[in-house]
Amino acid sequence: MAELDLARSSYFYHRARLRVADKHGVVRRTIADIFELNHRCYGYRRIQASLGRQHVFISEKVVRRLMRQECLVVARAKRRRYGSYLGEISPAPDNVINRDFQAATPNEKWLTDITEFQIPAGKVYLSPMIDCFDGLVISWTIGTRPDAQLVNTMLDVAIVVDDNYPGRLTTTMLAG
Repeated sequence: MAELDLARSSYFYHRARLRVADKHGVVRRTIADIFELNHRCYGYRRIQASLGRQHVFISEKVVRRLMRQECLVVARAKRRRYGSYLGEISPAPDNVINRDFQAATPNEKWLTDITEFQIPAGKVYLSPMIDCFDGLVISWTIGTRPDAQLVNTMLDVAIVVDDNYPGRLTTTMLAG
């Protein structure tokens, strides 16, 4: 023992510890099985609750220590970092409408916007095309992303509808 600079009692203590069976060996395997059966998603709290349902009662600290020793780590989704890049800045288009939302004839002025709705499945976006003459919705699209494809699809449908019904019936035509 003199060569290792280790006390004789420490040597025999550690040698005896290596021969003793692992006190938590069965629990280790159970924890690993629970972890794998649940797609590597259970943390120490759920693992401890599952062990409790199997009538194995050990503390949270022991569960955490055993999971750490067995390298059972729940993979977390990476947080998206904030990026302030907005794309290339182009000049603003001319204000042709100038807040005059009235039209004398159909299909003279069309307006559009994108509206966001929160539903249980997530966010959805509505892009309608509205005629300023009578407030009639010419076309609309719904999508999960507020991108150019959503607006272009709505615009393509509006153009097809306008070509198919160039002289559509208006409220003034029906009344007169």
